[in-house]
Amino acid sequence: MTVVKIDDRDLEILKILEHNSRTSIRDIGKQIDMRPSTVHQRLKKLQDQGVIEKFTVKLNDEKVGRNLVVFMLISGAMDKYLNDAVMKDPCVREIHGITGEYDLLMKLKFRDMKEFNKFVIGFRDKFSDSISKTITMVQTVKLKE
Repeated sequence: MTVVKIDDRDLEILKILEHNSRTSIRDIGKQIDMRPSTVHQRLKKLQDQGVIEKFTVKLNDEKVGRNLVVFMLISGAMDKYLNDAVMKDPCVREIHGITGEYDLLMKLKFRDMKEFNKFVIGFRDKFSDSISKTITMVQTVKLKE
């Protein structure tokens, strides 16, 4: 993997975009006292180097009806249960390989408890031969994201 050189000016641009990816090139330039053409060139370079993978939107979970957030720890034969269906399931938002007693941490979002129960029961039933144990934890409050 190639290490990409990011200078302080690039970091300033990235900080602004992390806060609001819709900030215009002109507004970024004004905020950091840089010509828009230079901001544009730096953005292009950061995209070409893979530093910026994509521009996205952060949704309000409650307003889009996905405010039940669940974290699931899973231990077992990953190659058997981590398939396309799981990867493409809209309830599965993040999957992380982790160290320790469990192999994976999944972040899941659901409309309600009924949808959550259906997912968990279906997941455990379908992959019971491949999974040795799971723990599910329901988010009670989001303190920082």
